[in-house]
Amino acid sequence: MRTGGLSVRAVRTAAAGAAAVVLVAGLGACGGSPAAGKDTGKAKGGSAEVDPTRIPDVGDPLQKKIPREARQVVAVYGKDKDSADATVRLYSKHGKKWQQDRSWPAHNGRKGWTRDHREGDKRSPVGVFTLTDAGGVKPAPDAKLPYTDSDAFTPPSYWSKKTRHDFDHVIAVDYNRAKGTSPLDPSRPQGQSKGGSIWLHMDHGSGTSGCVSLSRSGMRYLLRTLDPDKHPAVVMGDKAALAAR
Repeated sequence: MRTGGLSVRAVRTAAAGAAAVVLVAGLGACGGSPAAGKDTGKAKGGSAEVDPTRIPDVGDPLQKKIPREARQVVAVYGKDKDSADATVRLYSKHGKKWQQDRSWPAHNGRKGWTRDHREGDKRSPVGVFTLTDAGGVKPAPDAKLPYTDSDAFTPPSYWSKKTRHDFDHVIAVDYNRAKGTSPLDPSRPQGQSKGGSIWLHMDHGSGTSGCVSLSRSGMRYLLRTLDPDKHPAVVMGDKAALAAR
């Protein structure tokens, strides 16, 4: 579902243009040197011991923060606290049971994870966040989340060539941002020091400045699957932080 109406689109496009400088200042390159990664696509069957009413390997503290109305969850399992390697899995809820739909190799902040994210720390924030807005350099006519396409998402020319397509498609993680706005919106409700512009975006093969990155096919699948009527959310962190009880 694209942003409806010319007036709404005009407002979001104007906001994207006005916030273009924030892309440079807030993201701080969200990149590094590439390494090969392989998209696993369709998920394999899970363990019979997994409780189907819970997101696997997520302890009670974070499990309880998943919104009750959420019927889609993107789970980001970081390899460890100081690693940039991760796995993204998409779960959908059917009745009271969660079903794994897809899985992709991914990357997070190049320095790992933190429960107290700060501007420029190169770590991804641990937690549960809603997913309400998307955008990118390239249009996504089949996106269900409100989507703003704008050249303002283009990475600066002085960034590594490997990051050229990082922001072709992005999904804003609702960490320290105003919901219902373009991912480029500069609002920081918790203050600038807490950082922001945490996105799911295209992968260039290595760690980011705090975002989570996955393959082009993975991003396109999420854009055409995540549905605002199903109140999608993301639970993200290193495996130990996710499983904490």
